[in-house]
Amino acid sequence: MTMDAFRALGREYSVEILEAAGEPKSAQQLSEELDVPIATCYRRINELAENGLLEECERRGERSGRETLYRRTVDAVTVEFAPSLSVATKPRDRIRAAFDTAWRTLAEG
Repeated sequence: MTMDAFRALGREYSVEILEAAGEPKSAQQLSEELDVPIATCYRRINELAENGLLEECERRGERSGRETLYRRTVDAVTVEFAPSLSVATKPRDRIRAAFDTAWRTLAEG
């Protein structure tokens, strides 16, 4: 993990967004669920995505168009300060993520 990603985690709401995005959610859902202003939510989503911690996982149809859903790409982040600063991530299980998406698609259809 880069230092930019580490900084992104330190910004207000970033960790909460990652926690809530274990399952695919739209920016609007995250904003409402976490009581984060929508503009701030989009900024955090973009920063987390730029740093590989959040990804667009699917788009779904809505009455007013298409809505992008986001899901975290990691299941854990570990920070150690001694003997020197190190940050490690545990990537999300891609097979489980693909199965979750397929299952949700079948359930909605």
